[in-house]
Amino acid sequence: MKNNLGKIHVYTGDGKGKTTSSFGLALRAAGAGYRVCIIQFMKGQDYSELKLLKSLPRVSFQRFGPKTFVIKKGKAEDFKQAKKGLAYAKKVLTSKKYDLVILDEVLVAVFFKLIAERDLIALIKHKPTKTELVLTGRRATPKIMALADYVTEMREIKHPYQKGILARQGIEN
Repeated sequence: MKNNLGKIHVYTGDGKGKTTSSFGLALRAAGAGYRVCIIQFMKGQDYSELKLLKSLPRVSFQRFGPKTFVIKKGKAEDFKQAKKGLAYAKKVLTSKKYDLVILDEVLVAVFFKLIAERDLIALIKHKPTKTELVLTGRRATPKIMALADYVTEMREIKHPYQKGILARQGIEN
């Protein structure tokens, strides 16, 4: 029932699982026949899930991020990529071609001021009424959370990183 679409989801917090949850929703939506577009901000590294996601029918995938993590302050290329990603997200949303649009790590791009909060809010407010929109990343702002229909906070209680265990292929990357 595509006419029930149009909600806004925020997956935030310092725990693992924000991207994973949004990709799970993408699989569910694609399985239901919905057209899905995933737009990743801040990530240019190779992750295992991308191999499968790129091959799925009804799923489009585009990335706007550096090959390394943005730690404290963005570089000129980080700003350029984030702005390109936001412009692409506007194009995707105005096309009305997709039923579900995921802006993965866009909230981190706002936190690092690679994208202005007001610009993301404008995008949210002008999304098509029948398009489901998911925003992921740490440190969602109160204004963005207020616009959402769903807000889920992933809270880290325990993680192998705390013991010096690096990301494992197929689990964390």
